[in-house]
Amino acid sequence: MAGIYIHIPFCKQACHYCDFHFSTSLKKKDELINALVKELELRKEEFKNITVETIYFGGGTPSVLSNEELQLIIDAVYINYDVDHNPEITLEANPDDLSINRIRELANTRINRLSIGVQSFFETDLKLMNRAHNADEAKTCIEEATKYFDNISLDLIYGIPGASNTQWLENIEMALSYNVPHISSYALTVESKTALASFIKKGIIEDVDDEQAHEQFHILKEKLEEEGFIHYELSNFGKPSYFSKNNSAYWQGKSYLGIGPSAHSFNGRQRGWNVRNNSKYIKAIQNKELPIEMETLTQTDRYNEYIMTGLRTIWGVSLTKVETDFGRVFKDYLIEQSNVFINQHLLYIDDAHLRVTKKGQFLSDGIASELFKINLA
Repeated sequence: MAGIYIHIPFCKQACHYCDFHFSTSLKKKDELINALVKELELRKEEFKNITVETIYFGGGTPSVLSNEELQLIIDAVYINYDVDHNPEITLEANPDDLSINRIRELANTRINRLSIGVQSFFETDLKLMNRAHNADEAKTCIEEATKYFDNISLDLIYGIPGASNTQWLENIEMALSYNVPHISSYALTVESKTALASFIKKGIIEDVDDEQAHEQFHILKEKLEEEGFIHYELSNFGKPSYFSKNNSAYWQGKSYLGIGPSAHSFNGRQRGWNVRNNSKYIKAIQNKELPIEMETLTQTDRYNEYIMTGLRTIWGVSLTKVETDFGRVFKDYLIEQSNVFINQHLLYIDDAHLRVTKKGQFLSDGIASELFKINLA
C-alpha cells in the first residue's frame, strides 16, 4: 500500500508562524490545477503495481479550491492509479471555508476525512497567529461537519505566547465537546524568516516559553488519554480505528508520491522534492518535465530516518528490524547509545522494541538525533 500527497500552494492570507510553501495570489490557480493533473499522469509508472490507500490534500489551504476542482484532481488519481476500494481521502480545511453548504457539498464527494485547522478557540490567539477565521466560525463549522463526516481531525496549537495553561485546557475541552475522533496538536515553533520571528525579535510579541509548552503538552496528553484517545504519535491522538492512515504510513516508512510544488516523495530508497516555486513548477509540467530533485539514501540515512520516525510513535523502533535491515553493527550502536537515556528513564526496551517513556515523549526528536549514526556508508 502507498499514498499520494497533493500540495495546494494557496492561502487567503499568511499565518504569522507558517514557513510552508504557499501564495496568497490565486492568479495561477487554474494553471496549477492543470499541472497537478498532468503530474499525476506523468508519474503513474512510479506506482505501477502499487495500490493507493490514501490521498491527502495538504498545503497551503486546500479548501480554497472548489469541490469541482478537487474532484478533477481526485478523478486524475483514479484514472492513473490503482486505488484501494476504500481509500482514506483527507482534505485539510480552514473553518472560514467550511460554510454549511460547503460541508454538505463535500459530503457528496469522495472525500471522507476532514482535517480542520482550528488552532485555537480564543480570538486573541487567532489574531496573534493571523488566522483567517474567528472562533465562532470554528465552532459553527465543526458542529455542522460532525453531522456529515464521521472521520474528523482538529488541529490545535499549544505554547502560544500569553496563553495560560488554564486557557489551553479550555481549548482542549472545547475540542472534546464535539466528539471528534482525532486531534493533532503541535507546539508553536518560531521559524526564521516568518512574521512571528520578526515580531519576537522586535519585542512586539513575547518569545515562546519552552517550559510552558512542555507543561501544555502533558496537559494535552493527560486530558486526551482520559477521554479514550490513544497517543499514537508525538503530535497525534486518535480514538481506536481513527488513526490517520496517511500519517501512519509516513511514520512506518511506506512509499508516497508528493504532487505539486515543494511536495516530497519517498520510495523506500530515494527521496525527492519538487521545486518550491509555482511558476517554475507549472512551466516544467507544461513541458512534460518533472521539476524534481532526487537523492538516494545511504544505509545510514535510512537508519537515521527509521530512528527519528519510530521513536515518535507508539510502535517504537524494532531492534530486530534494525539488525535485519541495517546489520548487527547498527543494532549494537543503537543499544549502546540508548543506555544513557534508559538510565535517565527517557527510553525503555520492551518486547525487543525501543520506545520513549512518558517523560521522554516531548523530547523524542532530540533523543533520536543523539542516536543517529554518522560516517557510515
